Amino acid sequence: MSDDVRTQVAEAARRLAAEGLLIGTAGNVSLVDPATDHIAVTASGVVLGDCRPTDVTIVDRDGAVVDGSLAPTSEVDLHLAALAATGAGAVVHTHAPHATAVACVRDTLPVLHYQQILLGGEIRVAPYATFGTPELAAQVVAALEGRRAALMANHGAVTVGSTLAEAVDNALLLEWCCRLFQEATALGTPRVLDAVQQTAVVEAALRRGYGRPRPADPDQETP
Repeated sequence: MSDDVRTQVAEAARRLAAEGLLIGTAGNVSLVDPATDHIAVTASGVVLGDCRPTDVTIVDRDGAVVDGSLAPTSEVDLHLAALAATGAGAVVHTHAPHATAVACVRDTLPVLHYQQILLGGEIRVAPYATFGTPELAAQVVAALEGRRAALMANHGAVTVGSTLAEAVDNALLLEWCCRLFQEATALGTPRVLDAVQQTAVVEAALRRGYGRPRPADPDQETP
């Protein structure tokens, strides 16, 4: 399975770079291999827009290299800590411009639009710590509690997902929410959805099956 997870990680890195969330060598992607419980993670110094399966290294849960000729990203401890704490299957770390801008000035990203509830609600900004350090990993894990995303002060963003596709979608959604916040703030003081409004959104989404394909006829079985 290692070749398959390497391919998935490389494809995700190229997509995120094409979307403008990964620039040059800045950022990293990881995915748990369900067959081995090893983690495929982008290697250090790789230009992510050109990432290929050979640019992805396999490590164990302690960060030891199991397979691959390149050293893993310097943020491997962040990935390992986030995977362990959240039980996620994949992690995306970006230096996306709008997310990073918000992380340079805010302590939280409030909920302006109900789509952000898919990330868990208000997004916390982890206090600044030097990249690649255990301190940074611990700060991000704390910020991720009960969330699928966290911002990193003066650094960037982290998202998690049960699958790599979900982690990538969460990274794209977080960047959209951060851009929305910046544009709304430029117009005036944004209206923030309060806890009651957020709960109503969750209840409505569950009741209506929001975000999932469903038949036009409620009695019709989905094939």
